Amino acid sequence: MSRVQLALNVSDLDAAVAFYSKLFGVAPAKRRPGYANFAIEEPPLKLVLLEGGGAPGTLDHLGVEVGSTGEVTAAGRRLTSAGLSTAAEDEVACCYAVQDKVWVDDPDGAPWEVYTVLGEADAPVGSLRAVAPDGADACCAPVGAPVGDQPPDPA
Repeated sequence: MSRVQLALNVSDLDAAVAFYSKLFGVAPAKRRPGYANFAIEEPPLKLVLLEGGGAPGTLDHLGVEVGSTGEVTAAGRRLTSAGLSTAAEDEVACCYAVQDKVWVDDPDGAPWEVYTVLGEADAPVGSLRAVAPDGADACCAPVGAPVGDQPPDPA
């Protein structure tokens, strides 16, 4: 199953969770400090709430959640063959999950990811991505790498 993802910046996570729980009639699928996501069946939507990242009420990024790494790879090939600049990330810890993903920016620079969740992670929400389609640095860290301003794990 595929579903569109909307990641929104919010000023008050508790208030946003209460509102979206009422709007969609479901509780968050995952809740962490400064982060919540809803896996909504109808309409098929992954709603991600990020507290303290950007201006409240603004879009952080967009995505399409797919069921497998093969689907991510196929999307990357399709986007590249269509002449779009992409950046792939394998086994990155981002948004409290380990993911494989491919990034592409729309003509106005809005970042889109096609991704699959491989498992859970203890990583906090970082900036947007570790790689950008043009190869510049951006967010999510490979599993085991430090995330954001955190020091490396001594273990």
